[in-house]
Amino acid sequence: MAPSRDFASLNAALSNGADSVYIGIDGYNMRANVANFKMDDIKNAVNLCHDHGVKLYVCTNTIMKDSDIESLNELFPILNSYKVDAVILSDLGALKIAKENSIDVHMSVQSNLSNSESLNFLKEYGVKRAVLSRELSLEEIKNIKSKTNLEIEVFVHGAMCMAVSGRCFLSSYFYDKNANCGECLQPCRSEWKLLSKDSKEVIIEGNEKLTHFFSPKDLCMIEHTPELIGAGIDAFKIEGRARPADYVATVTKVYREAIDKYETGNWEFNERWVDDLKKVFNRGFDTGFYFKKPYKTSKYNEATYIKKDIGTVCNYYKDVSAAEIRFWDSLKVGDEIIIQGTTTGSLIQKNVSMQIDGKNIEKAEKGQNVGILVKNKVRPNDVVYKRILRK
Repeated sequence: MAPSRDFASLNAALSNGADSVYIGIDGYNMRANVANFKMDDIKNAVNLCHDHGVKLYVCTNTIMKDSDIESLNELFPILNSYKVDAVILSDLGALKIAKENSIDVHMSVQSNLSNSESLNFLKEYGVKRAVLSRELSLEEIKNIKSKTNLEIEVFVHGAMCMAVSGRCFLSSYFYDKNANCGECLQPCRSEWKLLSKDSKEVIIEGNEKLTHFFSPKDLCMIEHTPELIGAGIDAFKIEGRARPADYVATVTKVYREAIDKYETGNWEFNERWVDDLKKVFNRGFDTGFYFKKPYKTSKYNEATYIKKDIGTVCNYYKDVSAAEIRFWDSLKVGDEIIIQGTTTGSLIQKNVSMQIDGKNIEKAEKGQNVGILVKNKVRPNDVVYKRILRK
């Protein structure tokens, strides 16, 4: 289950093996500070997913006040008419309205579902799936699944919260922003100074006076795919509705490959999967609460590569599988590139060949229009990035 913030990341998910995609609508979800789909986009997004045999789920999982509940009476009939496959929510009033409109319901991780009794109770009220709390161990998840036939979904990759899901008030305290209504400003990701009662600095990590001790590493369970499937988990969820298309493409592709490899009956962990995951945004990796209590903290971004905007697509030539690109920075044969666009999604490949006026060149310079071979169709105005090894 892959995240999407716009049509570029949606197409990236569809092109890289997602079985389902979850999105947010402006004003109703836990990512109010990032790009979200507009109401006018939802029908097209549903049709695009269904054309690919993929399900689309819509997040409406913020805290709901009476005014919000009233707006759901208008929203849910529209989502039902668009044939959205389910809504992800955390409020019981929202659940009631969803069922009145014959929409399948997935209970959000914001509901803090941590036991089988809660799941069986929700099943009686028509809930189809529960997203379990991140704070559960794999053994606890396995035990819950043995006592319910409700579908269960868990996060397998992406950001982790320093607080129990849905119960952080740092943004409210510091910025008067409600994290539980999608306005989290992530003060936990900042550097902090620890002071004793007499206001003296307390150094807790080597000689550093400022630390990221509220900032957890990212969750990464790729190596433990067999254990997750063996626990009876029905859906692997990738966190990242704030992430760009290349992130969605890379992470979705890696987990698709791992699941497919397991289903062949000949599981073998591939180190390349972790190498690929490290190329996109990450804060370092950890297994969260699955096997232990996480304790390591991280800086903001530990990706092994960064991406640099170097050009734009002018034309695509189907007969020769080539694109004409206008460069505003240099590119060499052998460099890794990302071509990203609303319909294209995210194409990641090595630059194997370049030509100007039919003649092969080894390096494209700023200001040149150059033809390059591409693996898939790209489109005018797609942005071209170069992946650069982080120093």
